Amino acid sequence: MNSGELDHTRVIPALKVLGEVNRLRILCELGPECRPVTDVINATSLGQTNVSFHLRVLREAGFVRAERRGSFIYYCLADPELLRILHDLRQWLDTRQVPVSGQANPPNPPSEPRLVGAKTKKAS
Repeated sequence: MNSGELDHTRVIPALKVLGEVNRLRILCELGPECRPVTDVINATSLGQTNVSFHLRVLREAGFVRAERRGSFIYYCLADPELLRILHDLRQWLDTRQVPVSGQANPPNPPSEPRLVGAKTKKAS
């Protein structure tokens, strides 16, 4: 696919929605089955307001759908294929040294994975 075939007006907003860590966590927790908001809250350890906000953003972007069941609202992926796409993207990233933050050349990978902003132990 060349860049002329890619609909940037749709891809960029979708990537912005998916580019938030809590939204990715919520999508992975939902999986193919519909789940009530309380399950998502418990699985992600996020607050109810936070989860509701992210679910609304994901729903408005078309990534999740909501179903009312009695007095509860259940959320599920609008298309279970999304999990496969995210998995494939992760595999692709894991097999390449993809530059981060616009760097021309990626730094040498650390010997152990480290969270950004995590404190490191100083060698004694």
